[in-house]
Formats: sequence, structure tokens, C-alpha cells
Amino acid sequence: MKVVDTERLRLRWLTEEDAGFMLELLNDPGYIQFIGDRGVKTEEEARKFLLNGPIKMYHEHGIGLYVVERKKDGALLGICGLIKRNGLEDIDIGFAFLEQFRGQGYGFEAAEAVLDYGKNVKRLKRIVAITTKDNESSTKLLEKIGLRFETYVTLPNDTEELKLLSIEF
Repeated sequence: MKVVDTERLRLRWLTEEDAGFMLELLNDPGYIQFIGDRGVKTEEEARKFLLNGPIKMYHEHGIGLYVVERKKDGALLGICGLIKRNGLEDIDIGFAFLEQFRGQGYGFEAAEAVLDYGKNVKRLKRIVAITTKDNESSTKLLEKIGLRFETYVTLPNDTEELKLLSIEF
């Protein structure tokens, strides 16, 4: 299901057919460094990750992570979306892109569109984001779309203190 289009991108719901792409993304060195190792090593594990994560969230909350496709050739670049995360009161914007698609403005374009979708379609009054303290590129992107540092948080069943950024509409 299509969520939003931008000039260069189409964001849509992830499906089981995206398992190969998800396997590649979850094992990208940047994903592992800044988001974490999900222990997904096979396409079948990636399919289960999709079913128990994004796909389940679409049905339970009407939001989730969306695959980011480049319109001109259908290339799958990354994910970006809205997440209902345990330990956070507000909806969280999250994103991750394959290394070869970073630094080309795709993350900004997708995140800006998701923020607008959250505000104008989902009628959210506040959106937050979390990132590791050393993930400067994600912090800069979040600030560029209008989020500002608020505090540090630690999520349930985790020990790492994360930056929490937010925006209110």
C-alpha cells in the first residue's frame, strides 16, 4: 500500500516480498553500528522480522516503517516511517538507508515526507526520534526537518542512553 510520494521517491508498506532487501539492510554495517544487530541472517528470518515488526504494526497502529523506493528505477533505498515504540510515549520517526544511497538527500526527502504525513494525515501533535549519541548524520537530518534535542532516554530492556529529539505541531 502506497503511503506517500515525493519528487523522487515512493514510500509504501513493506511486504513479505521485501525480505531479501530487509536482510541486506539489517546487515548493513551502518545499521548494525547505529541501530543494532537484529540477528537476522537468512531471508526466512527477514520475512519473520517483517511479519512481527512493520507488518504487525501497520495492522495494530496504522503506522510503521515504510520501504523507500526510487521512482525512476524502482530501486529499494532504505526504510523510513512512524513507529510506536515501547518506552516512548509519543510516535517516533525512524529511518535507515543502504550505504550506497546515503548522502544523496534521499533520507531528508523521505523523512520530511513522513513528518508531513504524521502531522497532516495522522494528525499527530508531537513526533519524537531517538538516536545514538555518536550518530551525527542522523541527528543533523532530524534537526534539518525541525526536531530539536530534548533529553536523554534509555529504552526498556536496554542500557544505552540515547538522544531524544522532538517536534510539536
